Amino acid sequence: MLLIPELVALLIVANGAPLVLSRILGARGSPVDGRLRLPDGRRLFGASKTWRGLVVAVAATALIAWLFRLGFVFGAVFGAAAMLGDLASSFLKRRLGLRAGDRALGLDQLPEGLLPNFVAWWWLGVSGWVALLAALIFSALNIWGSPFLYRLGIRRRPH
Repeated sequence: MLLIPELVALLIVANGAPLVLSRILGARGSPVDGRLRLPDGRRLFGASKTWRGLVVAVAATALIAWLFRLGFVFGAVFGAAAMLGDLASSFLKRRLGLRAGDRALGLDQLPEGLLPNFVAWWWLGVSGWVALLAALIFSALNIWGSPFLYRLGIRRRPH
């Protein structure tokens, strides 16, 4: 189907660029949450959500979207939406008492897959089914691909 491979690729770039940069540069950047703890005693997002990761995700996604002829601005908005979904899932995981890196099947994939595809639906006029299918394919690739990335040394945990 038209655009499904491109949308899935953009999701992979948005979510993978911060991991790759972290492995290249080592130490993490400044956390998005400023180390803020909520009344429950847990961090707002956690140490793994950094400004550096957010910026590289948006920039890399914008560049790839431009190469796909979908537009640089669209790519930046798409990447920002993916990171917003990632932050939302981290927020929910902290509230549920899960630590950064703990697996939460579905919650780890769907917000960062569905939110940017809503942008694609609205911005590009793709059908809702195309947007949903792209998010589900990304989720499946994330679930089954993470152990492979762990073996390559890109991910710190096998999930």
